[in-house]
Parts: sequence; C-alpha cells; structure tokens
Amino acid sequence: MTHTATMHSIGMVVHHLRADAHRAAAEIARDLTAAGHDVWVDAEGHGGSSPLDPLYDVRPLAGADLVVSLGGDGTVLRAVHLLAGAEVPILGINSGRLGYLTQAELSDANTVISRYLAGPETGMWSVEERMMIEVVVTTAASGASVHHVLNEVVVEKLHSGNTVDLRVDIDDIAFTSFATDGLIVATPTGSTAYSLSARGPIVSPRHRAMLLTPVAPHMLFDRTVVLDPSERVDITVAGDRPAALVADGTVMCELQHGDTVTCCPADISARFVRFGDRPYHQILKAKFGLQDR
Repeated sequence: MTHTATMHSIGMVVHHLRADAHRAAAEIARDLTAAGHDVWVDAEGHGGSSPLDPLYDVRPLAGADLVVSLGGDGTVLRAVHLLAGAEVPILGINSGRLGYLTQAELSDANTVISRYLAGPETGMWSVEERMMIEVVVTTAASGASVHHVLNEVVVEKLHSGNTVDLRVDIDDIAFTSFATDGLIVATPTGSTAYSLSARGPIVSPRHRAMLLTPVAPHMLFDRTVVLDPSERVDITVAGDRPAALVADGTVMCELQHGDTVTCCPADISARFVRFGDRPYHQILKAKFGLQDR
C-alpha cells in the first residue's frame, strides 16, 4: 500500500462475526499506522474483543477523514448510523454476499485505499451522496424520537399468525388502511433490499423518492406507491394488535394503538467513495448474475 505525504484520520467499522474481515482490517490498520496515519475502530462498531483491539484506539467515528467498512451491506449501514449525519465518506469493502453498497472485495482492499489516499486531484475517485429518510416516531409511552435511515423503515406485525392494521396518511390526507404483515418506506438505495423482496421496483440510487410498499396485504391493492421527495407519510397503528418498528434492519421499538411513524426525506445524506463511473445498472447486472441477450 503506497501513500502520499498527507496524513489521514481513518475510522474503521468491522463485521464482528467475520474472521476474514477482521484479518483484513488488522493488516490494513498495521500498514496505515506504520505510514503515519491515525487509525481507530469505532467504539460501537467492532463488536467487542477482536484481533483489532491491541492495534489502535477505540473511539467514535466523528472527526475521521474516511470511514472504511469491512463486511457486507449491513456493516455499511452500521457505519452510516454511527456517523449520525457527519459528512464523512464511507469506503465499503465487501466480505459479505451481494454487497450493493460496497466498492471492492477484500482482495482489493489495499488497492482501493491507496487510490483514495492519493487524493481527489488524481480523478480516480469521487464522493457520491445518497438520500436518507428522517423518521419521527411518536408513541404514547415515550413521546417523539427522531431517526435516520438509508435503506428503509418498516412497520410490521409483532406476532406471527396475525396481521396488523395500519392507517396511511400522505401530507395529512387519508390514503388508505392496510391489514397487512407490514409496510415498508424505502429510499431508492433501499429499493434492492426488503422492498425488492416484497415485489417493489428497483430504482436508481441517483433518484430522490420514497417507496411505500405493503408486505403481504390482505387486500387486492398490493402495489408500491412511489412518492415525491416533497411528500410526507404517516403510518399509524389503527388496530389493537401491536407492531414493531425496524430501521435499516435494527428493531427500534414496539408500537401500540395510536402510535405514529412519520417519514420524509432527510436533510442529511450518506456519502460513499466511488471509483470511476460504473453505471448502477451494470452493478445490478453483476450482483444478480444477469446475462447479455
């Protein structure tokens, strides 16, 4: 790994269950530290004791020039949440499966990090911004709380064997009610996540929109509604059966009758290091193994 004379502050988030990611992170940390860069792992992002612990400090990601994520898409999402809106780009290194949000495999980690350290003036990389959703959760028990998601927020049934009754309002105007397994509000980035499994459309991440997708609704209307980024969605638990709120794969809280989840585009973005100008549809083609016809 070669570097310029400029020293960088680099935070790392590593999948705590993937031994190959930990080995790669340890190697990267040793190399970067030997070159004079300031390297650390996030206090919440390393999953406890690991081969990384003796190598560098454990502290928050804020203040880093770059965050290196080693794992899969879930690890990238964790890095986004740990940054909490800080304008720090993330470089995703894949040791997972699909890796939509990552830029390189573990075998290429040293190469892409060296390209980044060479500086933006080389033209080898750029920073891409992705839309996020602001989620305001209002419950009788806890009042209001605010969260930000990159992929999706899901309001879903708490217990198997039942549906949950959810009322949807768009810009304070009643839309409809669903007896359903759940409702997904996704970003274009999240269109290839849970929303896709629920038959939602694939949307270019350059687009700005919110996708409202029902999960196994007990009604004939089961299509995704694509909303303008200026619109707001309120999802209210309308029946007596409780629901769960899940944000980017993390269970946030339980919702009771009358509790509301409000979704609108956030004024913060996730930032990713990108190399070259590989069109998204080509990434999609590669990840799904699509053939030329």
